Amino acid sequence: MSLMSTARQLARFASRNQLLTKCLATRMVHSETQNSAAGGERAKFPGAQAAFVRMPVMSVPENAEPIPIYRVMNADGVVEDPSQDPNLSLETVQKMFRDMVLLNTMDKILYESQRQGRISFYMTNFGEEASHIGSAAALDSEDWVYGQYREAGVLVWRGFTISDFINQCYGNLEDEGKGRQMPVHYGSKKLNFVTISSPLGTQIPQAVGAAYAFKRQPNNNRCVITYFGEGAASEGDAHAAFNFAATLDCPVIFFCRNNGFAISTPSTEQYRGDGIAGRAAGYGIAALRFDGTDTFAVYNATKLAREYVLKHNKPIVLEAMQYRIGHHSTSDDSTAYRSVEDLEIWNTVEHPISKLKNYMKHRNWFNEEEEEKHVKAVRKQVLAQINQSEKIPKPDWREVFQDVYHEMPAHLKDQMKQMEEHVEKHKEHYPLKDFKH
Repeated sequence: MSLMSTARQLARFASRNQLLTKCLATRMVHSETQNSAAGGERAKFPGAQAAFVRMPVMSVPENAEPIPIYRVMNADGVVEDPSQDPNLSLETVQKMFRDMVLLNTMDKILYESQRQGRISFYMTNFGEEASHIGSAAALDSEDWVYGQYREAGVLVWRGFTISDFINQCYGNLEDEGKGRQMPVHYGSKKLNFVTISSPLGTQIPQAVGAAYAFKRQPNNNRCVITYFGEGAASEGDAHAAFNFAATLDCPVIFFCRNNGFAISTPSTEQYRGDGIAGRAAGYGIAALRFDGTDTFAVYNATKLAREYVLKHNKPIVLEAMQYRIGHHSTSDDSTAYRSVEDLEIWNTVEHPISKLKNYMKHRNWFNEEEEEKHVKAVRKQVLAQINQSEKIPKPDWREVFQDVYHEMPAHLKDQMKQMEEHVEKHKEHYPLKDFKH
């Protein structure tokens, strides 16, 4: 390389550095000053509407203010601004608390059930109970729910019973899903809760499609809410859903449970932006971030979001900031990537059940003796149901071929016949006595 060529390259490098410095400097200039400097003329391009400026303005993330985190109660259960207290009745708050305790108690027993080899898989909801119950309470029962896999509390609130949960986990004849799904893949047509599927993020664009269908109905008063973790927000499905919802003006609530971990990957390694709510503006979507361990903050935020999406026929991104106390699933050991010390504060002071309990104590709504009886009653009911569900036969295995088509096509009939012949030939290798005949 010649000296002249090197000199030209250095000159270009210096020029680019000067331009970059000017860009970053002008980033801080107020937009009104920029507009006046350019005569106030605004661009007429179809792709973006903005003012012309005479100096390059680079937008850098360091200069953007993070979206604040809304909360109503502190860790002691004290409402910090009385105007934000939803003033729910004793009966409603008590149902919120007892539903969270029921979910927590059931989780502990079913987790141990998996460890004993009685079911194949399980996922707990420890630490995220408030985001389930608070949001469910703010919705209408006719609103559709598309869950990811850690939203069992929404079903608890809507009336899914202990027997419904346990029969699904055991995949027996009483399971509405006919034993076809993995444990914790719940669904209920009656409760407007679309059946959970294992592939990550697929429910997000599906929810947008349902919301678009609702929007096209005359006098619609239903919205759709879809839950997902911050890890699932890295899936292409999430980005497609955001843009779909924004451009078609769909009444859908994107509810992100940012619990800090995508299995073992911490949020600090998942993205560099301002969480998930920070992405909303880029799609032209409203956003609201709140404390996901504060039941009332979740309730108020979801209630506001529902009003917004139905009034304007537009989507919104909600981001519940919380902490996943349990392992990701029974296939995970979180002690390999986080310390016990990290868990301690979230499992005590910052636990959503503790916060709501403290609030109830301040209102003289909490009775320790009654709650102990409630926990014992729930525990007894769960254990009794497990004992019963284990004895109920599995559905007829032939049902795996049914319900895909209204009328079973020839190729499925052939497959079923082949399977029948195979099972008959090797029946000593299959637990046929456990299935409906």
